[in-house]
Order: sequence, then structure tokens, then C-alpha cells
Amino acid sequence: MVGSPSGPRGMVETRVRAVDRIDTGPRFSEADAIRLNRLYRGTDTLEMLSGVLRDGLAGDVAVVSSFGAESAVLLHLVSRIDPSLPVLFLETGKHFPETLAYRDLLIERLGLTNVINLTPDPADLEKKDETGLRWSYDPDGCCEIRKVKPLAKAIGGFDASITGRKSFQSSTRANLPRFEIDNSDAQGRLKINPLIDWSAEDIAAYIAEHDLPPHPLVAEGYPSIGCSPCTSKVAEGEDARSGRWKGWDKTECGIHVPGAPDNDGELPPGFDPVF
Repeated sequence: MVGSPSGPRGMVETRVRAVDRIDTGPRFSEADAIRLNRLYRGTDTLEMLSGVLRDGLAGDVAVVSSFGAESAVLLHLVSRIDPSLPVLFLETGKHFPETLAYRDLLIERLGLTNVINLTPDPADLEKKDETGLRWSYDPDGCCEIRKVKPLAKAIGGFDASITGRKSFQSSTRANLPRFEIDNSDAQGRLKINPLIDWSAEDIAAYIAEHDLPPHPLVAEGYPSIGCSPCTSKVAEGEDARSGRWKGWDKTECGIHVPGAPDNDGELPPGFDPVF
């Protein structure tokens, strides 16, 4: 901004206003994840979570929970530190009734005060899954509508998420670190996996020590529990997650089969669902 001439020589006084800049870069980098993994190497899980949450090392954080077979462990750990921490639950409309009852039970037992139910966009359901049968011929598309998109919309307001993934659950999770970068978009959110190095025995021991209620379907042969149409019982000796999307080339929510057709919710010609 230019002022009026001043001084004996009529010098022009010039004031330069600082330019406001909005930082659009990633929240965290791979280097940040590596630093945190080194910082908390060998640290007890509760101590690590306490440090990250209470010291604000990860910014605004939310837990992503399925309220599934082993969810009580992570939720109990979080409740010991901050029961008001946001917990995001994907209410897909396809859950077992037992899962919804279990969610409500854990909320009450653990004193969780900020569980947020994420639901699919009604417009997406009307356009792409009007029959509610998309899971039966395009499970990737069903997950996209009912899980991936609602979570992406909600998680955008956070700097980091906490997951309950464990290395023993499947080969796709065997080498995950405690801290990693969420590559689902360019935001550079931190993804924290506090239980990644816990064994099945560790989980069982923690549940017993703290008298945590089990998911009622575990005793019926479901060690990994998702939406009811895409969850099957698991045979002894199989991966815990082998009952998810059984018969499909799919192992995780949000991982799409290359070339999968998008019929915008229309049933393929001659499709005959088998229930």
C-alpha cells in the first residue's frame, strides 16, 4: 500500500502487506511416520497412545471402529485415555443385528461419549443400489457406496485416524507399521495401528484381564465380522479374515477389483441372486 509523500524530499513511504497463504501441503510426511515409529519403538501400547493423544503429536484424531470381533480392546485402551475421542462407525445398513447391539453395549460399558454413525448418501443408494443387492454382484461397488465414500467425507476433518488392524489377521496386514501415511488421498493423514504387533493370545489375555464383553458372533465361528451378506464362518486353520467376501478377489474395504463393472445399481442381465 502506498502512502502520501512525506519528509523534506517528498519521499514515498511504502508499506508492504504480508500475503496470507493457506498451507495446502500434506499434514504428515513419510519422514514423520518413520520418526514416530522410531520414537515409540518398543514402547508399551497404552503408553504410546497416551503420548500421541495427550501431547497432540497427531493433531485431531479419530478412531475408526467396526465394533467387530476384537474391537473392544482398542476401544477400551482409548477410553482409558480419552473417552470423548471421536469414534467413527460405518453404519452401512447391512450389519448383523448382533453388531449393532454390541456397539450399544460397548458405548455404555466403556463410557464412550462421541461415537459417530456414518451412513451412506441416500442419493448414492437410490442411484447405484436401489435394490440393496449390489453386494451380491459387485461387492467393491457396495463398499464404495456404503463404506469408502462416507468415511472419506468424515475423515477429511481429522489429521489422523486410529485403526484396530493386527498383523496376524491376514497376509495383507503382516508387515504394517505402527505409524503410516494414509494414501487414500493427498491430505497426508497419519494412520496409527496401535495393535499391529499384538498376537491373538495378547488380544484374548487383554479381554480376559479387563472382563470385556465378546462380540456374540465370535462363539458362532466368526473371528472377523463385517456386513452380514459378505461375512462367512471361518474354518479352523484359515486366516481370520478369510470369511470376508468369500469367493471374491477382495480382501479389504476400498480395494477394487480392476475392471469391475459399474452398472449404476442396475442388476446385470439375467442376474439371479443366490441367498
